Amino acid sequence: MKKIGFLSFGHWNPSPQSQARTASDVLLQSIDLAVAAEEVGADGAYFRVHHFARQLASPFPLLAAAGARTSRIELGTGVIDMRYENPLYMAEDAGAADLIAGGRLQLGISRGSPEQVVEGYKYFGYDPGEGNDHASMAREHTRVFLDVIDGRRFAEPNPRPMFPNPPGLLGIEPQSPGLRERIWWGAGTRQTAVWTAEQGMNLMSSTLLTEDTGVSFHQLQAEQIHMFQDAWRDAGHEREPRVSVSRSIFPIVNATDRAYFGAESRSEDQVGIIDGGTARFGKTYAGEPDQLVKDLAEDEAIAAADTLLLTIPNQLGVDYNAHLLDSVLRYVAPELGWR
Repeated sequence: MKKIGFLSFGHWNPSPQSQARTASDVLLQSIDLAVAAEEVGADGAYFRVHHFARQLASPFPLLAAAGARTSRIELGTGVIDMRYENPLYMAEDAGAADLIAGGRLQLGISRGSPEQVVEGYKYFGYDPGEGNDHASMAREHTRVFLDVIDGRRFAEPNPRPMFPNPPGLLGIEPQSPGLRERIWWGAGTRQTAVWTAEQGMNLMSSTLLTEDTGVSFHQLQAEQIHMFQDAWRDAGHEREPRVSVSRSIFPIVNATDRAYFGAESRSEDQVGIIDGGTARFGKTYAGEPDQLVKDLAEDEAIAAADTLLLTIPNQLGVDYNAHLLDSVLRYVAPELGWR
């Protein structure tokens, strides 16, 4: 059994061809799609976070609203760029959204992807400072965030407060029990996956890997997952970790599917340059269900993960994306033993 959800980048564009033409469209449709995904039997609704772009950016109002409209489905991010975050304010937002959702948040966080603007985090008030780099700043923000959602009490109370305080130091409120175990790190390399395990976070293997050893994307990703699992055992954590991978999977079951994605059946892995380094991207899976079952059975990373996130073309609208999810769950997942 695998948990199967969707991952939306939340694009919006004023083009007449887009079903999401405004920021309002994409936010409201994201909530509706979470509801629809729950209705067709999916397990998760995850949203990408990008700043300075016509995409989803501030996840916690969206997660809280989707949490209030659903009852079972997991609600997550993939990923929040920690370079931009005030970890204490984020902890308050995350705790509140998780309580509204009844403990269903699964928060993917990371250093983030290449940006729309140069050093955008500085516009948000965060500067790594002399001798530091932005990746280290993201990890420091993460350390503080994990500490405070885990209940650390650190603030000296006012001796004459407006309202009575409990005894001792104070911490961030509200606290949401169990949230610390539902934090994932988006890892783009094998060594980052090892670090993720050492920190006791779940692994969200990236949609691209910022290294290339010459093997297929799914094989390199599977190696990353196995290294994470070994490091988790070596660290002696008591709970079992979770691992997710993301894939573009489009079953072709009608003429509309074929018009949109028929040409993707010839997709292959891609190798490119990101921020001056080599990166490997996975291929798109598109085809009739029988062929998809054969192709996906050979994907070693999907086999190694417990959670599969389906990247969706959100600008095609709620109804079409609900159809895509239903097609995967109905025609592909049972044949592969995922359901």
